[in-house]
Amino acid sequence: MSDESESFEQDDEPIEWEVDGTLDLHLFRPNETKVVVEEYIWACRERGITELRIVHGKGKGVQRDIVRGILSKHPDVVSFRHEDGSGGGWGATVVDIRAKE
Repeated sequence: MSDESESFEQDDEPIEWEVDGTLDLHLFRPNETKVVVEEYIWACRERGITELRIVHGKGKGVQRDIVRGILSKHPDVVSFRHEDGSGGGWGATVVDIRAKE
């Protein structure tokens, strides 16, 4: 595994994704969201990435609400908002996190 990727165990099969500041939650079940989002925030901070884009989809807003609940309580999250323009709108959330000290 390179320094630019992380893995997450899903049904005993690891899923690897590039840590580039964008997390697409379509690969994960809602009950995995909390662990995935928290691990991704940690991985981004370790790499000096302080602006994240979390793609949760539009749908009925269930996944978005889960993500925003996590973000509102996370100690490393400075702010978050809907993504503007053609980048996803209501289907993605932009997150500003604290830089690693």
